[in-house]
Amino acid sequence: MSKSQTQQRNWFARHKVLTAAGAIVVVVAIGAAMGGGGEDTKAPEAKSSAPAASGGKAPESKAPEKPKGATVDGDGDFEVGSDVKPGLYRSTGNEDAECYWERAKDASGEVDSILANDNVTGTAYVEIKASDKLFKSTSCGTWEAVDPKAAGTPTGTTHKGSAGMLKVGVDIAPGTYKSTGNKDAACYWERAKDATHGVDSILANDNVTGTAVVKITAKDAYFKTAGCADWTKTG
Repeated sequence: MSKSQTQQRNWFARHKVLTAAGAIVVVVAIGAAMGGGGEDTKAPEAKSSAPAASGGKAPESKAPEKPKGATVDGDGDFEVGSDVKPGLYRSTGNEDAECYWERAKDASGEVDSILANDNVTGTAYVEIKASDKLFKSTSCGTWEAVDPKAAGTPTGTTHKGSAGMLKVGVDIAPGTYKSTGNKDAACYWERAKDATHGVDSILANDNVTGTAVVKITAKDAYFKTAGCADWTKTG
């Protein structure tokens, strides 16, 4: 891949589009993170993933323990169907937005081949589709196949502001959450309906300075948080 292509890819990986009524929210991403391209391309400046600016330490949300599923190494290019099976995968323990993943429609390495991508701090969930041709991962924790229908009864009332992507009903309970003390619009949150990371996946999102209050519903599939102060359940 040429230097110019690499720079383009990095730009896409650090910008994100906000959906809803077609509005675009400029958001500084995980270090400047979260972006996408291609059929599900996100192009927003929609997200930030700087270290959480919170005082207290909140326990990091984790899914309930269950038997290990198929795994994919955190580094490499994997052909969908032969190297990695379609399905939902999770990677945990990622730091400082060093983890980069990408779903691609071919192996050309061109920016236009990107279907969706992201830079991750904390936990990431990605749904690899059967129509995808390639899944790329760099500096990520091992990817584990997980049951998309998994459910649980999460009891935690505080979640780290840079926890990454939390599965509703497994990692985080529905309810109203508040994050305070956020600075310079570095806090990015998102409610999503699936883990494909396309623009159409976003139900709502925002970059926040000061206090953020978000109601996560039982119909939401995921809640993303990056660069925020810790979230506390208030209702």
